[in-house]
Amino acid sequence: MKYKDIKSMGTEELASKLQELKKELMKQNTQRATGTQLKNPMVIKNLRRDIAKILYLLNQQENTVKKA
Repeated sequence: MKYKDIKSMGTEELASKLQELKKELMKQNTQRATGTQLKNPMVIKNLRRDIAKILYLLNQQENTVKKA
């Protein structure tokens, strides 16, 4: 997911996307832990990065609201 795509989303959209990505990450980690062969191991890395991008943007928005 690109940062500009995430930046164009609203706060509610970001929160729902964050929950969706966390569920998917949990699913992928469970598959890895049980020994199931992952189709693409880079998926976990990309999910973690997307979650970090969303959290960064949400925190940035929260800080601008507090300063104003």
